Amino acid sequence: RDATMACSPLVSAAWLSARLAAASVKGGAGGAISNVNVRDIESAVRVLDASWYLPTMKRNGREEYEERRIPTAAFFDIDETDDQSGLPHMLPSEKFFSSTMDRLGIRPCDHVVCYDGHGIFSAPRAWWLLRAFGHEKVSVLDGGLPAWLADGHTIETGEPTSFPANAASDSYAAKLQSELVCTLNQMRANIVTGRAQVVDARSAGRFAGTEPEPRAGLRSGHIPGSRSLPFGKVLNEGRMLPADQLRSAFESAGVDLGGRPLLLSCGSGVTASTLALGLAALGKSDVAVYDGSWSEWGQSTLDTPVETGPQV
Repeated sequence: RDATMACSPLVSAAWLSARLAAASVKGGAGGAISNVNVRDIESAVRVLDASWYLPTMKRNGREEYEERRIPTAAFFDIDETDDQSGLPHMLPSEKFFSSTMDRLGIRPCDHVVCYDGHGIFSAPRAWWLLRAFGHEKVSVLDGGLPAWLADGHTIETGEPTSFPANAASDSYAAKLQSELVCTLNQMRANIVTGRAQVVDARSAGRFAGTEPEPRAGLRSGHIPGSRSLPFGKVLNEGRMLPADQLRSAFESAGVDLGGRPLLLSCGSGVTASTLALGLAALGKSDVAVYDGSWSEWGQSTLDTPVETGPQV
């Protein structure tokens, strides 16, 4: 089952604030959202702070979360999701992801809203991970924490709200949705078949091979035949572009939105997820993220073909 359209991929700060307020009113307790109240709601809105930053940004997502957060948010560390690949924050096993959801007390029926402290940067990766494991109701907060603050909504400080872990009878059962994930072998095959369009979310310089890769041991360039669309071109001040501008951004990069399926790549699967989020907002569902991305394809020890130069 395609989970892409189970709910809106993007929600506003006003929408989220209203849902959290409704949960608190339904639960009572003088407007406070307590663990028991939220668990009593058949399908709760759960908030995940998925803030993650590049070393050059000199920010720490977990430290910022501990300092302040959207009320009831739990922290989701995308660097601690991978138990099997050896590459940066790749897809974990179903068992590992299920145990993470159980620890956070997130149930399959919950509507999960992901945000980050940059606007839209790392939250789409958490959104995509949840979708990739079959979670149907998951969205990204458009504009992230900056939008929440700009609108004057309440901030939680001090000890974070804690949720009880899922009981054994209510344990999370992740199921990988393979159609949302592209593997190394599938990308190799696509170079021969041309079944899908490939879009690279890295900077134009990294795509062309004129800028060095930030990770050691990687070649420079791009996957042959791919299109270049740096992820920042689908955003405006940390928010997703309106639909008409978003469509134009993809089309200007040579992407046929009504044509072949799309395979998305970047450095390590983070910013490709932003492109996936934009495509979901446009209603395009035949989209997969190449999980290994350039951290895998660009390895000097692999015989994967690499092109350099600007997009043809």
